[in-house]
Amino acid sequence: MPLKLQDATVSDFNAVFDKFRSELPNNKANFILFLADKDPSTSLSWCPDCVRAEPVIYKKLEAASDDIALLRAYVGDRPTWRNPRHPWRVDSRFKLTGVPTLVRWEANDKISGRLEDHEAHVEKKIDALIAN
Repeated sequence: MPLKLQDATVSDFNAVFDKFRSELPNNKANFILFLADKDPSTSLSWCPDCVRAEPVIYKKLEAASDDIALLRAYVGDRPTWRNPRHPWRVDSRFKLTGVPTLVRWEANDKISGRLEDHEAHVEKKIDALIAN
């Protein structure tokens, strides 16, 4: 099955996240990938870890035969993300400390697995999170 993608920014996250949550039962697995925004002049992320991890994550999720939903949540530009009061840094559901962060989101509104920025590009860890 093709990967079901949805994108959100900080400003529209709550509405997109509510839709994502309402569709959880339709999927075998549901993931949220927190990413840095892309620079409009280069179309590349300002975050080197995101540039490294994104293609690996997409390859692994697309290769899975199950119905998988992925919500890409863009944290903003570098100054926005660096703010210690960034909404996703202080949100008790996510407690983000770095990007990229890939989380497996369950129907009970809990994270059942998580890969942080330093490991989000490691294929065997992504495989384990998918198989979770």
